[in-house]
Amino acid sequence: MLPELNEFLGCVTPPAWVDVALRNQGVMLVDHGNCEKKAAGAAFQLMFRYVDKPDLQNKMSRLAREELRHFEQVLSIIRKRGIGLRNIGSSRYAAGLRELVRNHEPYRLTDTLVIGAFIEARSCERFAMLVPHLDEELGRFYHGLLKSEARHFQDYLKLAYLYGEAADIDATIVRVRERERELIESPDSEFRFHSGVPGAA
Repeated sequence: MLPELNEFLGCVTPPAWVDVALRNQGVMLVDHGNCEKKAAGAAFQLMFRYVDKPDLQNKMSRLAREELRHFEQVLSIIRKRGIGLRNIGSSRYAAGLRELVRNHEPYRLTDTLVIGAFIEARSCERFAMLVPHLDEELGRFYHGLLKSEARHFQDYLKLAYLYGEAADIDATIVRVRERERELIESPDSEFRFHSGVPGAA
């Protein structure tokens, strides 16, 4: 784990989330796979929306390929373990963060990039929280994701500062950090990879 990543996040994952995740690994894996697909889709959306930004095009293209590769790896583990694929609803997490995105440019872009950094940072932090408690195969896989997720966090943040004013990005990080902390620490009605403190799961 990068020290800067821990400092970036406003809180640590509550131990209660880890406990529920370990008891619901099938749901965790299916939702993790969904998250990888959504991350690739978000990267593609940025590429199509901001065609005039070569740095963004390059980093998002690489990120999308990595996220799809991660999805394929999750899918392989799901099939190997005989876990049934099914539709499960999204958590409130990403939608709750995206409520903060301003509608006008360049703030729409920079807000989206800061939120992307938070999502990647939280994913990395949760992988690290889970690794010591998982079986060898899954623990090794999640440990292997730490480096790429940390790099994705850095890529999103670097792009935000590239396309925005530093003072505004700093203020946006503070604003998003508070909402992210609220979503992670408050009670949640169902368990998902990015859910808050789960109820009876």
